[in-house]
Amino acid sequence: MKPVPLYHVWEYTDVDRAFWAEHLEDWVPRRIVDAHVHLARASDRIEPMTEAKRRQYWVNEVSNPIDADTAARCQELVFPGREVTCVAMGPPNLDFDLEASNAYVSEACAARGWHALALLRPQWPAERLAAELARPAVIGVKPYYALISPARDTRDKHLAAGIFEFLPHHALEVLDDRRAWITLHVPRAERLGHPDNLREVREICRRYRRLVLVVAHLGRSYTLPHAREGLPPLAQEANLVFDLSAVLNPDVLALALELFGAGRLLYGTDNPVFYMRGRRQWRGRTYVNRTSYPFGFNTEREPPEVEATYTLMMYEHLRAIRRACEDAGLGRGEIEAIFHGNAERLIGSVLEARGEWPPAP
Repeated sequence: MKPVPLYHVWEYTDVDRAFWAEHLEDWVPRRIVDAHVHLARASDRIEPMTEAKRRQYWVNEVSNPIDADTAARCQELVFPGREVTCVAMGPPNLDFDLEASNAYVSEACAARGWHALALLRPQWPAERLAAELARPAVIGVKPYYALISPARDTRDKHLAAGIFEFLPHHALEVLDDRRAWITLHVPRAERLGHPDNLREVREICRRYRRLVLVVAHLGRSYTLPHAREGLPPLAQEANLVFDLSAVLNPDVLALALELFGAGRLLYGTDNPVFYMRGRRQWRGRTYVNRTSYPFGFNTEREPPEVEATYTLMMYEHLRAIRRACEDAGLGRGEIEAIFHGNAERLIGSVLEARGEWPPAP
């Protein structure tokens, strides 16, 4: 079959169809909740992408804004025969009109039966946050350190910020009262294992027990050393949940299953980023993204015959999850929980607190 345009510079090819058929068709559940998706309209960008910022971070090279219609079309391609819903959020970046982005994601999710997270400005008073939570389809927030204040040529101006600098206590009180969902991307170069991150996450878990706290990307534990530092100290925080988005390392996924079991893990893609074609390799505390496209970061190319075998990195992610689940001996029910059951339960808890669950007959 001919390649089909997917997104950005990527196409969906016979390599991807064959990979799905061999590794995923008989294993991926028929129902999926992607708990970590970003949506955006190009028209909501208010600051142009500079070359300095594009070259600073590989994600800026591989991704462009993706609207909900395009996201839905891509999902139909990459998840054939599956029923897919999303927990979606805008780009956590003040180069975009945050208010317009929140309004768009809310409207787009409401139209599709998806659920939305509002981007959170830490300066908002409680009343402003409550208004965002009242939008259609919004179940919670996406805080991020880059939303503290603008930075023209870097997303990392506030990387060393404490969690409570971009997720302040007055916001947490509102979110706890609403039983809302938070997807938290932890700050600091040391990732989840930084002592202050561990202390602050524990404080949220113990002080605000009614909210749904989801730590994104397993706390940015993309390598096994980072996972070993950050994940075990939080194993006893029973009300803490993690999404698996962007974590392609099967050893990290295996450790997460060992520590938390299937009941505290959520499937997520972090798309549109992982429509990228390629694979990831690990070197101690760092990783290398291999891809077949000549991006600026892609300086360690593999031979053309190897690159020709690359599939979508989101498919490599799914295969890594499968390997970890099979090595752990998970049953079908536990796999279903990771891919949709856990997210549906948590979404239901938020909607129940709002008087919207169960749905009217």
